[in-house]
Amino acid sequence: MSTRVHPGAWVEAGAELGVDVEVGPGTVIGPHVRIGDRTRIGSCALVTGWTRLGADCRLHHGAVVGSPPQDLKYAGVESYLEVGERTEIREYVTANLATEPGDTTRIGSDCLLMAYAHVAHNCRIGDRVVVANAVQLAGYVTIEDWAIVGGGTVVHQFVRIGCHSMIGGGSRIPQDVAPYIRLAGSPPRLAGINSIGLERRGFARESVDALSRAYRLLFRDGLTVADAVARLRERFPGVSEVEHLARFAETSARGLTR
Repeated sequence: MSTRVHPGAWVEAGAELGVDVEVGPGTVIGPHVRIGDRTRIGSCALVTGWTRLGADCRLHHGAVVGSPPQDLKYAGVESYLEVGERTEIREYVTANLATEPGDTTRIGSDCLLMAYAHVAHNCRIGDRVVVANAVQLAGYVTIEDWAIVGGGTVVHQFVRIGCHSMIGGGSRIPQDVAPYIRLAGSPPRLAGINSIGLERRGFARESVDALSRAYRLLFRDGLTVADAVARLRERFPGVSEVEHLARFAETSARGLTR
């Protein structure tokens, strides 16, 4: 299969396009870009900077990826944006390079970034993450695998969002969101374990029940984080999901949303 570049597109010398790539009209591909096999790029997109797109991705109309970070410290030196495989980036999404020389903004595989979402410099987005319409991620945000961030949500810089968590639309997130939980609002309010999502992803009933009890201990019993983490490890030895929750809580720099 041959690569197909529309006559109205502009691919600068030095760009590397894989097998069976499509580039739509009005799109601009910069000289340091690498695009994986079978990736489809729609019309009027901009792929620039030191950007690496994995295989089987889709970029829709007007997406801008690899542009300089919106950070006054950026000195124009080489830094990166990496996108995994099979990720879909919808209309007018923006994703920036990292700020520091040699650093990377990462978006994982099998993700969906809906229209008008923004991924700022040095963000780390895991695999199978859904970032809904107009979500705004500030710099250095980390989102673990399988998380869902509802539309219009704004996330403060350096915040971490745990795996399999679900954030309702229109939320303001100034602190870390623990794995496996649901929350929404401004300020955000907790709504229990994401039990339906966990069951759909094949978690054992015993694991979901253990997480529900761990949730009550960490968020409802009035304990300090340190005391709650110690009790989690005492009561749920060998439950990997609870250990991940405990480790996430004890390493929170911005504090947990509680």
